[in-house]
Amino acid sequence: MIRKILYSHYGIEVTDEMRFGHYEACRKDGKLYTLIPVDNKEDEEILELQELVNHMTNLGDYRVSKFLESKEGNIREEVEGQAYCIMLNEHLQGFHSKQLGRKLGKFHYRGRLVQFGVEKISRMGQWKGLWEKRIDQMEGFWNTKMHQEPESEFDKLFLEAFPYYMGIAENAIQYLVDTELDDEPSPIDSGTICHNRFMKTTWMGEYYVKNPFDWVFDHCGRDLAEWTRERYFLNIKTYHRDVRKFYSDYQSVAPLSPFSWRLVYARLLFPLHFVECVENYYSSASEAERHYLEDQLKKYLNQSKDSEEFLRVFYEMVEAPVKKTKIPTLSWLY
Repeated sequence: MIRKILYSHYGIEVTDEMRFGHYEACRKDGKLYTLIPVDNKEDEEILELQELVNHMTNLGDYRVSKFLESKEGNIREEVEGQAYCIMLNEHLQGFHSKQLGRKLGKFHYRGRLVQFGVEKISRMGQWKGLWEKRIDQMEGFWNTKMHQEPESEFDKLFLEAFPYYMGIAENAIQYLVDTELDDEPSPIDSGTICHNRFMKTTWMGEYYVKNPFDWVFDHCGRDLAEWTRERYFLNIKTYHRDVRKFYSDYQSVAPLSPFSWRLVYARLLFPLHFVECVENYYSSASEAERHYLEDQLKKYLNQSKDSEEFLRVFYEMVEAPVKKTKIPTLSWLY
């Protein structure tokens, strides 16, 4: 598909196709072209992303994927009733730095310098509403299930576990609300370019590429917390050193404020792993995926004491100035 589109709409002839992450892609003359389906994106959102790309490349970030203009001068093309953008990367190397935290700190620093209002992809100040909505929906579903016979092992586990995770989610929401009431944001707490979900593989795939279709505009704590969550679940016994180094490297660019620390913590506290596992199980039609998710849920439930320990030691592990800046801790964890 991408070869055909590149030739007919962009006048570029290529021979080899490949997969790059979730997308169709191809290489030619040391350049990477990636085909992004954008049927679910409004024109305003794509134009906003283009402005952010221009902002980041003007500040010298040459890893950011650029929008390729078609022969007609469009950045969005319709082909057989579907809309696409082609993204171009001209610097193709892997990620070689041992300081991912520092790289992320620099990325956020540049993202904070945006001079225009970002609306379409902004999630600033929206965490509370989004979390409440997901937990309320799940509680309604749980109530329905309570009046039915469990049909599977997963049903039984979900029915037993939900009240515990709902309690933790309510704690996370309360911690977030208290932070916004008690603490004054610092300059580092202004919005920046973040990722929908920042993980180890976001920049460390085959090529070190920053895809704007991964981006949202949010508080930097989003990326810090999501990377930390993934690293913790990757191996719940060996995360300490990596997590400490990640935050130390990040703060060599931008020290976190008490407000930032509390937002990171609120986000780590919210049991996203459990919520997603349940949502994915009940929306999946694949038997294999359901088996996998059932095993995943069992693992989470067996690790719940470990997870509490992780939350208990987090501030200490990353050397957050808890006493000095009066960052509140959660008494039920101690």
